[in-house]
Amino acid sequence: MEYRIVEDINEMKLDDIVRLLRTTYWADKRPVEKIEKSVQNSKCYGLYLEEAENLVGFARVITDYATNYYLSDVIIDEKYRNKGLGKALVSHIVSSPELQGLRGILVTKDAQKLYSQYGFEVVDGRVMLRNP
Repeated sequence: MEYRIVEDINEMKLDDIVRLLRTTYWADKRPVEKIEKSVQNSKCYGLYLEEAENLVGFARVITDYATNYYLSDVIIDEKYRNKGLGKALVSHIVSSPELQGLRGILVTKDAQKLYSQYGFEVVDGRVMLRNP
């Protein structure tokens, strides 16, 4: 399955991001204005397939680029799950040069198995950390 990951928010459509986030339990009621503001103030990653016109994966990182980063809003379109795309997206993010040497933080209630493959460890129920 051919895919590409983009890091330029200008290559992603807000409507596509909203569409993906509306399918989640954590952001399904988040107002569009908040989604737009969160995207503008984060490092965003989009995943596109050769066969699909629209965004099929999305994630964003909040960071100071010095000590910590917070991985948030990781989502793969339901039609494309279980094909390794979530792994590809998370792998790309955690190997990004600008995040090397930083502690990673995330909160999840159902994806600890995915993130543990990339060095994140559960520290308090839903909170996971990845030490540099």
